[in-house]
Amino acid sequence: MTASTQVATKPRSLAVPNLSVASAALWLTLTVMLAALAYYFLGYDQGAVSVFGSDTHVHEFVHDARHFLGFPCH
Repeated sequence: MTASTQVATKPRSLAVPNLSVASAALWLTLTVMLAALAYYFLGYDQGAVSVFGSDTHVHEFVHDARHFLGFPCH
C-alpha cells in the first residue's frame, strides 16, 4: 500500500519595500529636480539665460529635440 501525501504550498508574495514618508519625499524631490534640469536644458538654455554664457554646444546638441517638443529657438 502506498500513502499519497499532499504537499501544502504557501502562496508566493512579492517583497514590498518599506517606504517611509521621508524616503518618498526624498525620491519625489530628486525626481522633480532632475525633471526641472532636463526641462531647462531642453527648453531655455540659450542666450541671456544660458548657464554656459555664449557657448551654444548644449543648444546645438538638443536642437532637434527642442523643435520636436515645440520650443521655438530661432
